[in-house]
Amino acid sequence: MSEKVIEKELYDYQEKDLEKIFSYLNDAPDNFNLLYQLPTGGGKTVVFSEIVRRYIEQTNKKVVILTHRIELCKQTSKMLDGFGVRNKIVNSKVKELPDQDEYQCFVAMVETLNNRLNDEKLEVDNVGLVIIDEAHYNSFTKLFKYFEDSFILGVTATPLSSNIKLPMKDNYKELIVGNSIPSLIGKGFLAKAETYSYDVGLTSLQIGINGDYTVKSSEDLYTNMSMQEKLVQAYEERCKGKKTLIFNNGINTSWYVYQTFKDAGYEIRHLDNTHSKKERKEILKWFKQKPDAILTSVSILTTGFDEPTVENIILNRATKSLTLYYQMIGRGSRKLPHKDIFTVIDLGNNAARFGLWDAPVDWQQIFKNPDYFLENITGDEDIEREFKYKMPEEVRELFKNSESIYFDVKEAYNKTVNNGQKSKAVLDESIAQHAQMCVENSEDVFDARILARELKDDIRDRIKRYSYCIINNTKNYRDWLFEDYNRKLRSKINEMFQD
Repeated sequence: MSEKVIEKELYDYQEKDLEKIFSYLNDAPDNFNLLYQLPTGGGKTVVFSEIVRRYIEQTNKKVVILTHRIELCKQTSKMLDGFGVRNKIVNSKVKELPDQDEYQCFVAMVETLNNRLNDEKLEVDNVGLVIIDEAHYNSFTKLFKYFEDSFILGVTATPLSSNIKLPMKDNYKELIVGNSIPSLIGKGFLAKAETYSYDVGLTSLQIGINGDYTVKSSEDLYTNMSMQEKLVQAYEERCKGKKTLIFNNGINTSWYVYQTFKDAGYEIRHLDNTHSKKERKEILKWFKQKPDAILTSVSILTTGFDEPTVENIILNRATKSLTLYYQMIGRGSRKLPHKDIFTVIDLGNNAARFGLWDAPVDWQQIFKNPDYFLENITGDEDIEREFKYKMPEEVRELFKNSESIYFDVKEAYNKTVNNGQKSKAVLDESIAQHAQMCVENSEDVFDARILARELKDDIRDRIKRYSYCIINNTKNYRDWLFEDYNRKLRSKINEMFQD
């Protein structure tokens, strides 16, 4: 009994990409390796499902689709069903394929298929095309040897290898670049991101063997009280009352986030890869149904997860991975009739490191010269140096009697040094200005000292700029300066009220 083919209508940009891909399928050698890039939300699964349908129809050869997650296997199989492609999932339960002649397409987990082929327990005949979903993961390359005579099509949103030692240009001969994020936003296929970056000191973070920040150094930083306060503050300023997804680097951090929000009176759930399938299903159902739900998670929701109603993405972590950066933000980019915009809160200097999510990217350049791209990513210290603190409007309102709140640390430092004074005079001048601001906006010394607490972010910024001037930027020294500054500020306020 033949399968009923269901004609699916593709968008113009998808049809154009299909034409380019089929020109290679028709004209390139049978064992050609081609890479195709399309942003998250652009419909990669739709495109390659139509490729499978047409390819089988034209050649009568078999197709193997490789994924790295069981969720992606199921999603892909379901999409293929919708295109009328009879397919079988090769999972851990499938040991042999006695019924392989009944199917033209197989969807397999990379590890499972590798084990079966290694044990020589399974053989798929007449495979003309192998499609690799999320091709930037290097776990797939070990399977290439089994499909040396097949056309390999890698599909990814970010054609940059997850392993810097194994660049994608070594495994793929050409890259086809699909529609860009700005173009898909302009055409109404993706929501526009409004990104808000908060000043975060990342110099304590350490780089691990995989080239990204270690979980341990991230947990040390993101579980401290000031970072938790900054997270809640950012949520309340930009996200309150809307569905919010928080990404963390480390399970411990996510549990801290859960507790902090719970203590602040918010409904929040935590999800990581230790949850059972049943628990995960229940948590995601709750997240889908509750309009103002907050879900804190650890990497598990970066691929194979689609919840269009998400309105806020909080990056409560830093990453050196361009792919992860796009994957996390992409979870909020799905368009809905009443959702044209979503909010991104960046608490890891990620936008400064990679550029805004919806900025144009030269993927051909990154594909051809990944080393050059990686070597020229802006460093954390340079990002911090450039970050300009802006006092929030609600804090500025507390100091409305003060005409000026601005203090140029670098200018004051240069003047101090030129006058032959000690550099600490800069901080004394800054303390005097802050004390004046507190006094002229308070009725008594008690009010003024309470008001001084609102200046903590401004104080940290001034101390950071001062530490750059004197070339002593260690975290311990800056923390000591912060405590010393606050102590002297309280004393100055007392002194001014006594006068």
